[in-house]
Amino acid sequence: MSASRPSTEMGGAGGPASRLSGVALRAAFLSWLAGERRAAAKTTETYGGDLAEFLGFLTNHLGHEPTGADLAGLALADLRAYLAAIAANAGNATRAKKLSAIRSFYRFLRLRHGIANEAPGLIVTPRARRPLPRALTAPDARAVVDAIGDDAATLAIAARDSALMALLYGAGLRINEALSLDIADLPPEGAALIVCGKGGKQRVIPLLPIIRTALTDWLRHHPAAPDSPLFIGARGARLNAGVVQKRLRDFRRANGLPEHATPHALRHSFATHLLAGGADLRSIQELLGHASLSTTQRYTDVDTAQLLAVWQSAHPRAGAR
Repeated sequence: MSASRPSTEMGGAGGPASRLSGVALRAAFLSWLAGERRAAAKTTETYGGDLAEFLGFLTNHLGHEPTGADLAGLALADLRAYLAAIAANAGNATRAKKLSAIRSFYRFLRLRHGIANEAPGLIVTPRARRPLPRALTAPDARAVVDAIGDDAATLAIAARDSALMALLYGAGLRINEALSLDIADLPPEGAALIVCGKGGKQRVIPLLPIIRTALTDWLRHHPAAPDSPLFIGARGARLNAGVVQKRLRDFRRANGLPEHATPHALRHSFATHLLAGGADLRSIQELLGHASLSTTQRYTDVDTAQLLAVWQSAHPRAGAR
């Protein structure tokens, strides 16, 4: 018996299952999913809804309610037509989820009813788009650096927080990279900072004068030896990222900044504002420590989106139809 042409005894082309309606086969699949596979009720409900939508599309697409034979005969073009039809109201992630339900349905049809069709396994799964990095505006980023210490309990904490935010925004460090630095890691005047990033990969980052000034101000309050952590908490231990996140959360809410004003948003702002200022992608990739240029290229989408937003809000013809 050929694997590609199921026998009529199994319900393949011309067999009993080929004459069943798609609705009946869907019901059998959901019963199997909930019973034998013990899928969660929500999963069964979601698969059921996705398959009902798919079968409804096929009814219009084929001109009649699909049968098992129709499901066996669907071509790649039919599946692409379905994905195109739902594209207006479904993003790539949603379409990928619906395609997964269809593939599970077809696996069931092949195993239990001999209805085989390779098309669902051959169609390319829509790739979910990664969310765009959410950067702050330049004035908001500067406000974080300049004013984060205004409500600090002590001058030392004010200097520490300002120095840390200057390092995140001015050098594009991840919060954990900044907090892992020791005093001894700071380079001499005129030299660049060497940062150990993800996977132990080192990168070289120039330190702007404003960052050096902020660090110098903080070190006047730092009581520890050169081999001590650069940023410490109230009890002298290495500063915890959660403390920094809370400090910035309190600051943004007190000062009307957007909720995405986080330590990592300062890193995004570093890259976005460099790009807007004319820096090339390869240089930004090196400064951020991205392994792939495609990761850095997301910032071009951010810059384009911001330009479009400015145009839509400012151009007198933006609202014209």
